[in-house]
Amino acid sequence: MKPALRIGALVSGGGTNLQAIIDACEAERISGKIVFVGSDNPDAFGLNRAQKHGIPTFVVPYREIIRQSREKRLAWPGDFDLEDCLKKQHVLPKDAPTHRVVQFVVSRAIAESRLLDEMAKYPFDLLVLAGFMRNLTPYFIDRVNTDPLLPAIMNIHPALLPAFPGTDGYGDTFRHGCRVGGCTVHFVDYGEDSGPIIGQRCFPILPEDTLETIKKKGLEQEWILYPECIQAYAEGRLRLERRTHSLDNGRMVERTVVVRE
Repeated sequence: MKPALRIGALVSGGGTNLQAIIDACEAERISGKIVFVGSDNPDAFGLNRAQKHGIPTFVVPYREIIRQSREKRLAWPGDFDLEDCLKKQHVLPKDAPTHRVVQFVVSRAIAESRLLDEMAKYPFDLLVLAGFMRNLTPYFIDRVNTDPLLPAIMNIHPALLPAFPGTDGYGDTFRHGCRVGGCTVHFVDYGEDSGPIIGQRCFPILPEDTLETIKKKGLEQEWILYPECIQAYAEGRLRLERRTHSLDNGRMVERTVVVRE
């Protein structure tokens, strides 16, 4: 029998997906338990949700850390490799000014080193992003995703990826006039919402729908999908597979996909 999955969670706001995961763990729909909840925002209501269930919490104040790093009042982490992070990161466009990319990567890595220090107090098997509104750098990702065959960071996104990555998935879906909306759970890689897709759920968008009703429909699907995907991970039913496709023009396309067994 597999041991219970130890789940760490990061939140930035209300934590409704966090609550769905907590409820699923307590109802034994997830064979695991949440061992910590961390946040970049001391006012995140998700911290209150965790505390009501006796889950340890911590805060790493990103905003203050970023401000101090820009003023050069904070040192880089001792194991930080700027060149390696710049080469791997795909969140900022390649044509972005170099100083902007360096500033972004360095300031986030300083904050991430604090996150890693806090997380190290609570051994975990899977890290779930439950509305954590900070892009992660390769510095952080490489220290959590230590098994190349099975990533350990999972995220939920409010759109049917690869369409509409970014911070406003439901808004982009609505403004684009889509007839179907949905949500996606994926593993985290070096890009923005670009990691291998684990699961998706969708819903119809009707002529009378508004942005608010679309968000409501989407959240209802998120609360079902995220626990399902975490449970598949807990049961060892997820693995990565590299696939190569030949297009009609002769170009070869490679993709890493999640196989659910």
